[in-house]
Amino acid sequence: MNAPATITLFTRRRTAHTPAGVARVAEMAAEAGVELRIPVEEVEKHELTGLPGNAILGCEADAPTDLALVLGGDGTILSTMRRFAGRKVPVFAINFGTIGFLATAEREDLDGGIARAFGGDFDVLALPALAVSTGHEEYIGINDLSFHRRQDLRVAELGYSVVGEELGDVRSDGLVVSTPAGSTGYNLANGGPVLAWGVEGYVVSFIAPHTLTARALVVAPDDVLQVVNRSSEEPVDIMTDGRSVSTLEPQGRAEVRFRHDVAFLAQAPGASFYHRLREKFGRLSH
Repeated sequence: MNAPATITLFTRRRTAHTPAGVARVAEMAAEAGVELRIPVEEVEKHELTGLPGNAILGCEADAPTDLALVLGGDGTILSTMRRFAGRKVPVFAINFGTIGFLATAEREDLDGGIARAFGGDFDVLALPALAVSTGHEEYIGINDLSFHRRQDLRVAELGYSVVGEELGDVRSDGLVVSTPAGSTGYNLANGGPVLAWGVEGYVVSFIAPHTLTARALVVAPDDVLQVVNRSSEEPVDIMTDGRSVSTLEPQGRAEVRFRHDVAFLAQAPGASFYHRLREKFGRLSH
């Protein structure tokens, strides 16, 4: 990719380790002649009054930019990708979190990661997303969508169908729908299959199902999933990438659709999904 002229910086919610990283980004941006933009919420979070170089403080987070640079973990990376969904703005992430499965570089090589971002020395991978709608509004998840029973309420009673074909009713703590990128998250914890990046389709798996017959299902990308809350009394929470966005009321129905090329992730040239899988989760067998 061509070297970006403008970069917008985002950091993780916890600021224990990021202030020095923010200062270093500003220093290297000044040296490279890159216009660095710091959104209002980042200025307030770090109580910034000035930075090395000519960083622009207090810009709009959603303003046009050539690259979004993230100092954070997967949660911050996902929120940034959702912010720029469909806008073809690459997200380059330096891992300041725990796992950082989506990260482009590690904090231990901060200068090297920043230099790679500023120099455009990375490939851009288009990632799909999932859209969920209850008829009123649509919400996007880059990793996954999930339907959860509420704390202290009874187990959820969820029916599900694909292209109108009813596949079952499952009493469980919830249901998770994952993209290939998200298949190593909540889906993996449910015992669902890992989908390599580039696989066309999405996974449906269940959270603590109260049956021996519930099995994860891989759905074709053009097929619409419908989820029905069979309960006559208990609402179900809808979440995208781990954040609550809506409610599926008793007897309510939601539709889930696969969306191609929604988010754009920067990755080191030649990086592969399988190398990332091994580095972050270890060998599959010994």
